[in-house]
Amino acid sequence: MKAVLKSGVVNGIAKAPPSKSQTHRFYVAALLSEGLSIVENPSTCLDAKATLRAVKLMGCKVYRRGSEVKLLSRGFPESPEDVIYCGGSGTTMRIFTAVSALASGLTVLTGDRSLRRRPMSPLLDALRQLGIRCYSSRGGRPPIAVLGGSLKPGLVKIRGDISSQYISGLLFTLAKVEGESIIRLTTPLVSKPYVDMTLDTLKICGVNVYASEDYRVFKVNGSYEFKPFKAMVEGDYSSAAVLMVAAAVTGGRVKIEGLKKDSLQPDRRILKVLEEVGCHVRVEDQYVEVNGSVGVYEPFEIDVSDSPDLAPILAVLASSCEGVSKITGVSRLRFKESDRIEALTSQLGKMGLRIRAYEDCITVEGPSRLRGAVIDPSNDHRIAMACSVAALKAQGETVIRNASCVNKSYPDFYRDLKNLGVDVKVISRKGTLG
Repeated sequence: MKAVLKSGVVNGIAKAPPSKSQTHRFYVAALLSEGLSIVENPSTCLDAKATLRAVKLMGCKVYRRGSEVKLLSRGFPESPEDVIYCGGSGTTMRIFTAVSALASGLTVLTGDRSLRRRPMSPLLDALRQLGIRCYSSRGGRPPIAVLGGSLKPGLVKIRGDISSQYISGLLFTLAKVEGESIIRLTTPLVSKPYVDMTLDTLKICGVNVYASEDYRVFKVNGSYEFKPFKAMVEGDYSSAAVLMVAAAVTGGRVKIEGLKKDSLQPDRRILKVLEEVGCHVRVEDQYVEVNGSVGVYEPFEIDVSDSPDLAPILAVLASSCEGVSKITGVSRLRFKESDRIEALTSQLGKMGLRIRAYEDCITVEGPSRLRGAVIDPSNDHRIAMACSVAALKAQGETVIRNASCVNKSYPDFYRDLKNLGVDVKVISRKGTLG
């Protein structure tokens, strides 16, 4: 499938897709809660579907009714009868690698090519410290095999600078183990707000975790009986950020409904960046409105260590800023669905963006006069969406190959762009879809 876009102004109202990060956590919490839990407005993206498959395989009965998913669990994961295929979802792979240590048997987890690139050694080492036998067939990368049932409480030391998903997985898991467990980070924690989202989900289930002020030490006194719950998934700031920047760089206006004003999501930072560069941003209880400018914006500097998913779309925003913008804390982008640093520099560079990459930093010199191009997003949803937004201010036509990769997080992305007035056609082998 490919998407063909022309320049244009974004104008209108859109509904934010449900947060996939919150959906993941609610599904895991439901698996660990004895009884019936109800998740309203869950994400239906590919990553969320991967986690739903995993909870089913580990013994959770799942019922769909309209816009809600009901999950009935015994409160403890069972060894799956089949391999858990995580697709491209790093969250699914990492959290369920930890959770599978609770199941009294063998669990095998794998994923697509991009997921099989992702590092797992720190989490595997942590589980071994707690008495679990676990293995990687590819030098610390998936596929992963975990022989569960022998998990013991205790002290576990793990790095915090590679993925916060390791910590989230351990928190969910150790809350079910009788006795006191301590997670001690040997490096500062990255993506701290995602751990906050995990802690918030645990509270919903009646689980309390001690976290030190610097988030280097976590204490869990198990074993908790997770309480079943009913919860509504809020709108996703990661996806909404793409539409906000689209309005900013085209001088348009967008009202995005379903965004929680006091959300814990780290990508809520996009609101502050847009205000700092000169956009008018209005934030209300259940929506955000962004009004762009026909002129150029002020350059910005931002450390995305806690919100790496913003980096691609921030690079596009920088194309409309006067001067050099600097995005730091990007080294982990090398290990996403693609090498995002290489993909960003090559594909946005192809469109005329003056972008340079260093070890832990990206700089963009603007304003840039962009031109249409044929884009290969390397099967990375964030790259495809960022280049699609860049196309809206580019001269000529832009073609996004393998455009269906946006289904990983935002299946309705191109439909929403079209509804906001964008000239976009999505073409498959069956013909033009719209």
